[in-house]
Amino acid sequence: MLESLGALADPPWIYLIVGLCVLLDVFVPFLPSGVLLIAAATAAGTRSATVGVSPVRGDSGLPDLLALALCAATASVLGDLAAYRVAWRGGDRFDRAIARSRRLTAAQERLGTALTRGGGTIVVLARFAPAGRSVVSLGAGVAHRTVREFLPWSMVAGVAWAAYSVALGYFGGHLLGATWFSTAVSFLALVAAGSAALYVMRRPERRPAHSG
Repeated sequence: MLESLGALADPPWIYLIVGLCVLLDVFVPFLPSGVLLIAAATAAGTRSATVGVSPVRGDSGLPDLLALALCAATASVLGDLAAYRVAWRGGDRFDRAIARSRRLTAAQERLGTALTRGGGTIVVLARFAPAGRSVVSLGAGVAHRTVREFLPWSMVAGVAWAAYSVALGYFGGHLLGATWFSTAVSFLALVAAGSAALYVMRRPERRPAHSG
């Protein structure tokens, strides 16, 4: 994928492309931010393996991978905050849109309860689930959750997702080479994590049994 983009696949352009894609996919969930990040990490990892440690730079490609992860995590948090603020100001319009969907209503209620109880891990899980990031960020804004409740978990979610995606691309590239196949396998691993996160989020909460 990135080989066909030529110079755009090299720093600093790839950071800008990845950052914009991750930033915007909270509003447009079908943007291929995950596969793009994985492909960029694959290219960076295999490039360092092929070239080896540079006597000038004195590294083996690790700074490129860290920069990709940092760029993606930062863009993820900024996108979350943008969606959160838009939904906060949208008020009644977003309330009506969510009310039309039983699934979105349930997700919003569960998010509010989780954040109130300090169980913001749902924000982290949602970052891996399909369109989960959009639901959580918009839901937090509509419910007028405080920034103190939402932002720390958004940061954890962004770092976890970016680190996992970059690691998949790096190890996939080293094991299978910089090919479409290795990118596809790594992306399937990301999808698997998303499916697992979605399963955990959809599990009904266990209510404590009352004796007597």
